[in-house]
This record gives sequence, C-alpha cells and structure tokens, in this order.
Amino acid sequence: MGQKTNPIGLRLGIIKGWDSNWYGGKKYEAKLIEDDKIRKYLNARLAKAGVSKIIIERTLKLITVTINTARPGI
Repeated sequence: MGQKTNPIGLRLGIIKGWDSNWYGGKKYEAKLIEDDKIRKYLNARLAKAGVSKIIIERTLKLITVTINTARPGI
C-alpha cells in the first residue's frame, strides 16, 4: 500500500493559501511566536464571533490581519 499524506499540506499553494504571508529571515522564530500570540488573543477575544480563519500579512513596517468570521459585522 502507499503512504498517507496530509490533505491540507498537499493542497497548500494550489487550492488553499497560507495563513501567514511573510518572510522571516533571521527573526523567523520571533515572528512565528508573535503570529501565534496574535491568533490566540484574537480567538479568545472574538470567541462568540465564529472566527474561521485569521490571515496575517507582514511588510517591513506594517502588519495586516484579516479575520474571516461566520457572523458578518462583528
């Protein structure tokens, strides 16, 4: 029999996009931890909003957070 693959990892970049869009460079670990803190904070703060996805995009001086929810207007 064949090996089993993760279906989400198989589709990344083709059908689905990444949840974080940035290049880390030497500070990759710090940015990854910061992304995790942002996601945990928003999920706790917006628990009743039905958050389905949080997308974080970074440029040199700007962080853009896009929140997809089940309840619009929240």
